[in-house]
Amino acid sequence: MNIRSETSRAKGPPVFLDMDQQALDEAYDQEIWAPNRALIVERRKAASEQARAILGAPKRVAYGASEYEGLDIFDCGIRGAPVNVFVHGGAWRRNVAADYALQAEPLLRAGAHCVIIDFINVDQAGGDLFPMYEQVRRALAWVWHNAQAFGGDRDRLYVSAHSSGSHLSGVVLTRGWQEEGLPRDFCKGAVLLSGMYDLAPVALSKRSAYVKFTPAMVEKLSGGRYIGSLHTPLVLAYGTCETPEFQRQTRDFAAAVTAAGKPVEPLVGEAYNHFELLETLANPYGLTGRAMLKQMGLARP
Repeated sequence: MNIRSETSRAKGPPVFLDMDQQALDEAYDQEIWAPNRALIVERRKAASEQARAILGAPKRVAYGASEYEGLDIFDCGIRGAPVNVFVHGGAWRRNVAADYALQAEPLLRAGAHCVIIDFINVDQAGGDLFPMYEQVRRALAWVWHNAQAFGGDRDRLYVSAHSSGSHLSGVVLTRGWQEEGLPRDFCKGAVLLSGMYDLAPVALSKRSAYVKFTPAMVEKLSGGRYIGSLHTPLVLAYGTCETPEFQRQTRDFAAAVTAAGKPVEPLVGEAYNHFELLETLANPYGLTGRAMLKQMGLARP
């Protein structure tokens, strides 16, 4: 169910499922379904400034040669502690790691290191999603290879992600780990919020105005097509006030993972929109924050 009301209009020919072009475009436009996005973004940035004031500045490390390839390490002060890597969203074209420092505090308080990664966006990459995917893949590989150097346990590495960050993480977890030569169980669990796991309908939407979709991109960057290579237990979450396509994408991906006999926990956020759901990840008592800490073995009774 959603809170968006539609005005009556003449429906055009179907483009995907029963949606005409306008409906499909709107189904991949979060701001239509979440008119409070700007307020939530301001809350997140303010909370991240406060988190840095409390926790101290993170250690900034380069994981690649380009100006975009950096990550923030928040150290919990415990040697051999588990590590959670957060991959931000933003329609593939917005946001930076510094805006998500609030994700670190509940993890550090629970006894885990938090790593928040930066990577190129699609506009900077000229409409190509492959550089984004490759940088996220390299960042996760860097954390696994270097966890011990900053006090982490690479055998307890977890991922959390939101929106287009969940899309990119999903591709790494299903096929990208092989391209980096990582062990199949390099990631012990992932909490993916509001992701996309099949780019075919996205390529038909108005997002094609800034993403230069190609058949190869749709094929190789649709994580749902590579479930056979998935070896990471998943928590897949969406809100009931998200766009219909983001809800369907998560439900279908969860159903396919279940059908493949692999561990997955679907999580439905009642009355949350796309951006409100992310706020629960930085809350140890929030819907997805509790699930993340439980997956990591850090939840308190």
